[in-house]
Amino acid sequence: MASYDFGPQHPLHPVRLGLTMDLAASLGVLDAPGLRITTPTLASDELIELIHDPLYVNAVRAAPDPARARMAALFGLGTADNPIFQRMHEAAALITGGTIEAARAVWAGPARHAVSIAGGLHHAMPGMASGFCIYNDPAIAIAWLLAAGATRIAYVDVDVHHGDGVQNAFYDDPRVLTISLHQTGRTLFPGTGFPDEVGAPGAAGSAVNVALPAFTGDAGWLRAFSGVVPVLLRSFRPQVLVTQHGCDTHALDPLADLELSVDGQRASYEALHALSHELCDGRWLACGGGGYALDAVVPRAWTQLLAVAAHHSLEPGTALPPQWRAEAPQRVRAVTGRKSVGDTTGMPRTLGDGVSVRYRPWDAGEGDPDDPLDRAVAATRREVLPLHGLDPTVDR
Repeated sequence: MASYDFGPQHPLHPVRLGLTMDLAASLGVLDAPGLRITTPTLASDELIELIHDPLYVNAVRAAPDPARARMAALFGLGTADNPIFQRMHEAAALITGGTIEAARAVWAGPARHAVSIAGGLHHAMPGMASGFCIYNDPAIAIAWLLAAGATRIAYVDVDVHHGDGVQNAFYDDPRVLTISLHQTGRTLFPGTGFPDEVGAPGAAGSAVNVALPAFTGDAGWLRAFSGVVPVLLRSFRPQVLVTQHGCDTHALDPLADLELSVDGQRASYEALHALSHELCDGRWLACGGGGYALDAVVPRAWTQLLAVAAHHSLEPGTALPPQWRAEAPQRVRAVTGRKSVGDTTGMPRTLGDGVSVRYRPWDAGEGDPDDPLDRAVAATRREVLPLHGLDPTVDR
């Protein structure tokens, strides 16, 4: 998975994956009863083309050839966001293969939860690379599930950036409910994901967007989640829950402006886990996503995601292993040639951030009209809940 590597200066560096798996192993998560680690194979062109145009797949495969550079540029390849690297197709196809394998595991059983930690590349479009994403593995996995017989799939995206590529893939498909909570597109890439994006005619209400104000913290983010996600998932009754867990919502993330803690992020993992058991017999496919505080945030957040999925609860106050804590910034410096976030802020000593995640759940009504967060939630509820036969001032 670490071969998906745009180079040492790129924000999306695969060192974060190695640090996550090493931390999870050192805290015993990978030894949890019933947990199985599998080695995926590359997704075939046939599977990738469930979402992507064959011309684009051919362009990705050919992009490392300097003679094809002009052609690659037509497909969003060779930009600062999506630089070309050797065997790019194979690296992206392997990540896609991992997410498809995770989807197969939860659909066919006996596994109920599966995590594709390198996946969650949610910006890629059918014929275009975008936002560090070459192939849209969560969309491809959802398309695979539909082909396998699923008729109701819910996708919840908690990355700081709008899950535009997944929304786009299923905007006219009422079988797929996409919900994205993200920093408003008025202040952050990709500039989309507003409440009035609700799905195409024939699928109205299948797309849901909560555009959060910059600087929203744990209490506001969890309040927004409580006002939108549970009520819509309970109305939709999915057979499978697919989630994307970009942890770039954290206050230390260098590319965005939300202010969540690892503890707040963990609360969202636990809520989605509980909803998977409540609504779809535990069928839960969780993917990674964004996250650019490579040592200080990503490994702590995703170790908690793995722990929740493995039913191996870890207390937020769990001490980070001293050797891992000392080596993590060194590993980031060694492969990127620059200071890590851990170097700049000081590496945390515990798995969580030691903050309270108490919040005021969304109750019936429009909330506080003078609060930008409440206005954002109310706008989404007004746009979407009536399309599901729900009253935005009553249903929770």
